[in-house]
Amino acid sequence: MSGLALVLHLDGRAAKPADLEPMLSELMRRGPDGEGIACDGPVALGHRLLASTPEAAGEKMPFLHPQTGCQITGHIRLDNRDTLLTQFDLQNAGRVIGDGELTLLAWLTWGEDCATHLLGDFAFAIWDPRQKRIFAARDQMGMRQLIYAHRPYQVFACASSARAVVRAPCVKPQLNETRLAEAMIRFEHGSFESTMYQDVFRLPPAHCLTVDDRGLQIRQYWQAVPPEPQHLKSDEAYAEAFREVLAEAVRCRLRGADGQVGSMLSGGMDSGSIVALGCRMTTSPLPTFSSVGPTSDTCVETRAIHAALTMPNLLPTTIDYSQLEPWKDDLIAAWLALEEPFDFHMTQPRTTYLAAQRAGVKVVLDGVAGDVVLGHGGQMSRYIRSGQLMRAWRDATGLAKFWGPGSESGPRQLIQATRSAFVPDWLRVMRQSWRKRQRPNISEDAIIDPDFALSSGLFDSLQAWRLLDRPRRMSFPEERLWAWQLSGITVGRERYDRVAAHFGIEPRDPFMDRRVHTFCLSLPMDQLQKDGWPKVILRRAMAGLLPDEVRWRRGKEHLGYTFTESLFSQWPDWKLVVMAGINNSDGRISDRTLDAAKIPMKTTASHSMLGDTLLETCLLLRQGHNSS
Repeated sequence: MSGLALVLHLDGRAAKPADLEPMLSELMRRGPDGEGIACDGPVALGHRLLASTPEAAGEKMPFLHPQTGCQITGHIRLDNRDTLLTQFDLQNAGRVIGDGELTLLAWLTWGEDCATHLLGDFAFAIWDPRQKRIFAARDQMGMRQLIYAHRPYQVFACASSARAVVRAPCVKPQLNETRLAEAMIRFEHGSFESTMYQDVFRLPPAHCLTVDDRGLQIRQYWQAVPPEPQHLKSDEAYAEAFREVLAEAVRCRLRGADGQVGSMLSGGMDSGSIVALGCRMTTSPLPTFSSVGPTSDTCVETRAIHAALTMPNLLPTTIDYSQLEPWKDDLIAAWLALEEPFDFHMTQPRTTYLAAQRAGVKVVLDGVAGDVVLGHGGQMSRYIRSGQLMRAWRDATGLAKFWGPGSESGPRQLIQATRSAFVPDWLRVMRQSWRKRQRPNISEDAIIDPDFALSSGLFDSLQAWRLLDRPRRMSFPEERLWAWQLSGITVGRERYDRVAAHFGIEPRDPFMDRRVHTFCLSLPMDQLQKDGWPKVILRRAMAGLLPDEVRWRRGKEHLGYTFTESLFSQWPDWKLVVMAGINNSDGRISDRTLDAAKIPMKTTASHSMLGDTLLETCLLLRQGHNSS
């Protein structure tokens, strides 16, 4: 999880290392293994290194191409290195060739189309002195972040975190009230571009930008297209083909030093499948990190994790939420350093990354995107529309059984699917038109003050999201692609990125591999869900690799909220710490912000997901202001 920083003075004045030092200081945890700075005329490029691959350890960043003077900084892991080395005739170079150098060569070869030729996780910025222009790009799936600010005729700055960007020259932290309002109602996926700071933006996935003294241009360089459907002979053939694609994604993400690459291991299918494949590829035992409860007798998740830990070649670490005392001080420090209020309840992932850091692990694999990539879309409605009523019934009753008590009954699910199946396109268009004239509702128990919601622009944000509802029917692959784009997986991955960065950990998710994504879009419906079993192709693919207690486990128990409750039960003074920070902010947090909550802070439960948001945000802004 290396970090990048860049400052371009658009007024032509010379850049100095001092322009980057505050930014790189902010990125120190993200890249604890070294620092690099390069200045060339009006631009300064910086890099904080996390040596998470052998090539990264041997590559000097920022990297300079001597013949052209072009330079690159970034956090880059390429999966198609061999292809690029062949294309650039460097197979027998006799020296270490890092991913940064390959990316720069791609730029010199293909120009602004270079990112389409890169496979992997990356965010980078390139300075081309011949055109006096910056080119920057973010990977197609959104695993790496690129945050930027543009002040016309003054400065352009970009970095791996928003807090680093606001420490750039001429960029001052100012509250983005729309984002604050969105945080108060947990509307995290309302924007793929905004941050908690006004006029500081996230570059969306699969987008690139160019900037020079004439201005800033942003465009989407890649867009997923539904592939041709696959037609294989049997369920076994589909399972084998999927296992091969997923195994290659896992293999690519295991690149790193022995013992420095590990994996999360829950009691579910996604991380379990990654570990089942990964533990059979590594020469040394694969470190795993699991969050458990004090007893498996009453906790299905804990019981499934213990079953998963019977897989071979593992070096397991388990963290019990009832015994957080050894982790408490570091978890509190991480909470106090949060970058976004949406990260507040990430206690369980924080504990995992902290355990990995203490174990000397730099890379942690996970399966966060598994539910999205293998999501089944409106499968039941499609069965009904095509007259396959028995299949629809088996799915409805099977799902009710899978999710157990508290889930919707089979008949109720069938009724809802039938209603959706026969909504005509003209009615969808009418509903869309009606929505344009209606103001979105906010829950009565929301903490946000109605006047603040109105003045902050929250209703405009909500309305824009509502109007993304499609007005026509789509093919099954199109519908799944639409659901992927609206799923919030991008903001989820950004959250994991921020949380892991605090501990100097690089997260990698094989389900976010572009090849896995494309393969899953090509699958027929009954390979995604059958008789109420979600992700059925993954369950079949893991036969003989993952214990059946995990493969055919019903439901999905999660201990994340329990970890947050446990931490704050051991830290009763947490709210006083935050309030002290607010009171010492020298008036930089306005009364308008403090009055934005409807309910008094003293009545808010210590673990409330909504009521604490204002406090989290005030702490965030205090740190941002003080750091500038």
